[in-house]
Amino acid sequence: MRLAFWLYEGTALHGISRVTNSMKGVHTVYHAPQGDDYITATYTMLERTPQFPGLSISVVRGRDLAQGVSRLPATLQQVDHHYHPELIVIAPSCSTALLQEDLHQLAAHSGVPNERLMVYALNPFRVSENEAADGLFTELVKRYAVSQEKTAAPSVNILGFTSLGFHLRANLTSITRMLQTLGITVNVVAPWGSSIEDLGRLPAAWLNIAPYREIGVNAAAYLEETFSMPSLTEVPLGVEPTMAWLRSLIEKLNFIGAQRGTPPLAMPNLKAFSLDGLSAPSGVPWFARTADMESFSNKKAFVFGDATHTVGMVKFLRDELGMQIIGAGTYLEQHADWVRKELEGYLPGALMVTDRFQDVAKVIEDEMPDLVCGTQMERHSCRKLDVPCMVVCPPTHIENHLLGYYPFFGFAGADVIADRVYLSCKLGLEKHLIDFFGDAGLEYEEGASSEEGDVAPSGSNEHASETVASDVTALGDDGEMKWSDEAETMLKKVPFFVRKKVRKNTDTFARSIGEPVVTADVFRKAKESLGG
Repeated sequence: MRLAFWLYEGTALHGISRVTNSMKGVHTVYHAPQGDDYITATYTMLERTPQFPGLSISVVRGRDLAQGVSRLPATLQQVDHHYHPELIVIAPSCSTALLQEDLHQLAAHSGVPNERLMVYALNPFRVSENEAADGLFTELVKRYAVSQEKTAAPSVNILGFTSLGFHLRANLTSITRMLQTLGITVNVVAPWGSSIEDLGRLPAAWLNIAPYREIGVNAAAYLEETFSMPSLTEVPLGVEPTMAWLRSLIEKLNFIGAQRGTPPLAMPNLKAFSLDGLSAPSGVPWFARTADMESFSNKKAFVFGDATHTVGMVKFLRDELGMQIIGAGTYLEQHADWVRKELEGYLPGALMVTDRFQDVAKVIEDEMPDLVCGTQMERHSCRKLDVPCMVVCPPTHIENHLLGYYPFFGFAGADVIADRVYLSCKLGLEKHLIDFFGDAGLEYEEGASSEEGDVAPSGSNEHASETVASDVTALGDDGEMKWSDEAETMLKKVPFFVRKKVRKNTDTFARSIGEPVVTADVFRKAKESLGG
């Protein structure tokens, strides 16, 4: 296990909690040292819900280890007595894995009926958040799903939506709205909002929808193999993918309906999918052809994240907004082959597969793209470089867990993404214009009293004399090239999102011709030499 300042994926405990905290009547007991209940603080801070997570810690203490006793049986008794859960999921920590404690045996001594206990004894050293969440959800489906009659009308299960998911409720709302428009009933949503009884009803649906590659696809595969339930695992992210998703859904359900003798489903007028029922369901096809968006065909984008959103965003940016994809990557090595297959022909080079955010930051710094779509980590990296960035997948910030309706799925989701792409890039341009034209005289002179109200003109000689000691920038401790003030002023007229790259290239040019200082003349020569 690698300790790091930041990790793209949380621990196995985090993944387990995402599933159990999504469900009703399920409580999790971690056999772990004090402090491993951090997921409670994370959940209550980010998840916009009045519910409190069902989580308890069976504390592992040094004194207990020395005496050869365990608190787990007593903790299970207390949880059963106080919360009365339908199921208690028992999960190990790194500490208990090292101690090689037999959780099954300890749980058996609690006196809680065995059918209400589930020991999910994974290896927390080898399994991370997504694999743990997907594995637990699949085990729950295997344990509780039972064969039964299908619903009379077309119905579906929606699988893989969990607590702390990216735009969870909005994406779920977007999908259910489209299903309602088609006249399709939602049988069960799981694990989000489901109970043990709901898991038992899963086989009653005609079809399973599992849009997230990370969580839900394996459960859908089990249901298909065991109960002959077809699955729809495509992602309705973007206008064309949503259209393809709807057509595939109708085709699969009509195939089942033909065998059952039910009337076929038909695609309604697309206006029926819009929020008002009167206009086009998405403004993206029109918006992408406007003069304001034509310039985006020359903008370069870099995408990095989980498997689902990396694939969806790359296709959306290139196919629907016409942007140039200069690279993409994922931190999920187990899904890398699927991402490569899906993005064949979209990338100029190899797919980047890494779980080190420093490596991703280095690529962004070297390439200086016009837009980065990534995680909260890329957002931090881009801020240092003044590169526009939008968060498109976990790990996320509190701003990605919203009360309002901001889906990424469906027609409404396409509009949300297009707006965010446009604003991310255009607000970056606004910053460049401020840098280029100055502050319009709005910058107050440093040290001036607010009562005097004196305003120092931007670029005034007085201000310059206070801040610049000489005409040449001092040589840094790391041996950086010297720049004259005039050259620095010329550099500020370069768009901020390529300024760092221009400085680096100019330094290299100056050294190649033996110039110790980048003057205005050297800067002009470098620009001509580099084709600027």
